[in-house]
Amino acid sequence: MTDTTILPSLLATLRLPSIARNWKRITEVANRDGWSAEKLLATLMEIEVTERASRRIQRYRDQSEAPAGKTFASFDFKAAPGVRKQHLLALGAGGDWIKDGDNLLVFGQSGTGKSHALAAICHTLIDAGTRVLFNRTIDIVQRLQIARRDLSLVSALEKLDKYDLIVLDDLSYVRKDQAETSVLFELIAHRYERRSIAITANQPFSAWCEVFPDAAMTAAAVDRLVHHATIIEMNGDSYRKRSAVRRTTKEEPGASE
Repeated sequence: MTDTTILPSLLATLRLPSIARNWKRITEVANRDGWSAEKLLATLMEIEVTERASRRIQRYRDQSEAPAGKTFASFDFKAAPGVRKQHLLALGAGGDWIKDGDNLLVFGQSGTGKSHALAAICHTLIDAGTRVLFNRTIDIVQRLQIARRDLSLVSALEKLDKYDLIVLDDLSYVRKDQAETSVLFELIAHRYERRSIAITANQPFSAWCEVFPDAAMTAAAVDRLVHHATIIEMNGDSYRKRSAVRRTTKEEPGASE
């Protein structure tokens, strides 16, 4: 008879923690109900695969830095005129646009839900096993500036290739008078037709000359971003403005009467 006392160490060696936690319970059921060896093995392996996938998705979510709670469930589609719910859900499903390295550009005034919409897309993509990085543009620019200073920019860009999608949130807040904003162009050029980029911006392309060092680089960046891109315009009123109005209305004497 096989000595089952060695099972925990064997499972630890093979890095099968889910089976290690569940094998006693499952084998008791199998013995009681007369399972075949094939059914027992399949059940244990299914548990391991399922829990491994769950851990991987949670790891992807933690690494993504996507804002917690900014999901489709909490997104107010009624306050986003011109945005089709099914379109955003389809983008969240991934598919060809992620596989082909296409881009997503979301424009609108501050507070119209651009970042929330992209975060919701990111969370849905993560649920499907897609690797995503959600960063403020200024933060990733600073990270790449440091890499360039340390003569490791190429290596830094290559490390970002592990992400199927990189979100550059609030691109318009980056200014070319900040040191070496050309690293932003380096990122865009590096990922062109290889990996996807999503951008939120509260200014049109014509104002991006304030972001990149010169007109030629601005034109080249825009050209690469729009070549394979979905462009969404969110023209509703500011969420924050509407919330402030609601709070003010509630606080006014007689407002609830």
